Amino acid sequence: MYIYNDFDEEFVRNRVAQFRGQVNRRIDGSLTEDEFKPLRLMNGLYLQLHAYMLRVAVPYGTLNSAQMDKLAYIADRWDKGYGHFTTRQNIQYNWPELRDVPDMLSALADVGMHAIQTSGNTIRNVTADHFAGAAADEIEDPRPTAELLRQWSTDHPEFQFLPRKFKIAVTGAQADRAVTRAHDIGLRVVRNDAGEAGYEVIVGGGLGRTPLVGKVLRPFLPKSDLLPYCEAIVSVYNLLGRRDNKYKARIKITVHENGLEKIQELVESRFAQIRPGFAGVDRRLLSEIEQSFAAPTYVINSTDGYEAARLAHPAFRSWTDTNLSDHKTDGYAVVSISIKKHGATPGDATSDQMRAMASLARDYGHDELRISHEQNVILPHVHKSDLLAIYTALRAADLATANIGLISDIIACPGMDYCALATARSIPVAQEIATRFDTLKLEHEVGPLKIKISGCINACGHHHVGHIGILGLDRAGVENYQITLGGDGTETTTIGERAGPGFGADDIVPAIERLVFGYLELRDNADETFLMAFRRLGADPFVAILYPEKAAKNAA
Repeated sequence: MYIYNDFDEEFVRNRVAQFRGQVNRRIDGSLTEDEFKPLRLMNGLYLQLHAYMLRVAVPYGTLNSAQMDKLAYIADRWDKGYGHFTTRQNIQYNWPELRDVPDMLSALADVGMHAIQTSGNTIRNVTADHFAGAAADEIEDPRPTAELLRQWSTDHPEFQFLPRKFKIAVTGAQADRAVTRAHDIGLRVVRNDAGEAGYEVIVGGGLGRTPLVGKVLRPFLPKSDLLPYCEAIVSVYNLLGRRDNKYKARIKITVHENGLEKIQELVESRFAQIRPGFAGVDRRLLSEIEQSFAAPTYVINSTDGYEAARLAHPAFRSWTDTNLSDHKTDGYAVVSISIKKHGATPGDATSDQMRAMASLARDYGHDELRISHEQNVILPHVHKSDLLAIYTALRAADLATANIGLISDIIACPGMDYCALATARSIPVAQEIATRFDTLKLEHEVGPLKIKISGCINACGHHHVGHIGILGLDRAGVENYQITLGGDGTETTTIGERAGPGFGADDIVPAIERLVFGYLELRDNADETFLMAFRRLGADPFVAILYPEKAAKNAA
């Protein structure tokens, strides 16, 4: 993984010192809150419903054990003993005191971390496939590309005050685990007819109040052109994007209002202008960065013990069935650690759990961890002979829930329990759904099913691309939950269809239960997932299940 050089270290330390002075001036009254707001947002500090919230960047979701240990230390020292992992592969602390934030940032700098550009109308934390460098279907590790983009975009003088926030995602695999088509720029590593690696460039995706699937701007961009081409895209957006209405300021609206052909013409023109100025510097930098992402030295051990343990321990076998993914190296597996225990808050991990995961990475995982956009933690390189020991340690840390990809592996934003923008609660709905289906013991029978919940129209819970999406809204002071169906955040990205009128807080979980039981009756066989059944049958039978009274009336 990338390690800070002297320039990085000095840059981050200077930012901490600068922000410490700004915080002191806010505390002594020299700065008003309005004056302080743009300064704190540049350093990832929000003012939430009850307190400040610090959002820490985890670039492309990659951590080592020392960094995870430091996150645990910060949670204990300056927060309430836990952190919240987000759909942007970041971690949030919900209860810091303003006076302590500079010390938190200084502690982060000790392990090569920061909170720069985790907020504001700038290029945010670059995200990537959480199986990067390990996935069996990978063409190329996308993290060097993500690191190059991080270095290019950090404190970029032209892009600190864009019309709106800007998000980039990168994947290097055939399967899209980075939701690239729901980002302002999505990059997919592909090969051309000559077998050369380059990028499919997608632009104008995004969720929120106007969800749109990104469009292909270039089917193949040579790797050598990446930075000038991305700079051209953001430059065009910076000039063309709307600043009169923040709800129409994202690049997705710019693309929609101007048309893809015009955007292509402007980007290509700008690209031709600026490409000579890069003069190969970016290519030399990428070559240096790639050396930081060399594969670990894999061990060669027998996997006989792993196979025997699966036969001997049913609970372990169940966990391996759901929480392991194929690794590109024989004898290895990718381990997804669920931090979605039934009834827990999705994405929350205690400091003790963070330390337990750090210890496992040190002892068994080549000192690597990943944060997924699905709010779980990944050990990307684990030999199968170590899996029983890992599972035993995870059980001791209350982290061995066998539910990855199942109905209780719910993505949920913090909702109205924390967020000042939220219009409804997300966490209690997620907890109740998970608890209900655990009680029914139906999760494994139901199979893969992605439920995503947002507490407002901003869609931080990605509800638009959930197989079942839930959007919490305020209806005359009462929480109301809309359901969308058939969304998909993979390489076949689809925006879910709104099913109909919303449900009250007391009715939303019974509606989901009714929907899932109905799906079990509708599916052709046990191998047909909810999304497959929805695509085969269309929305009508599922809508009829959700609104039986309306269906009966229509039938009459």
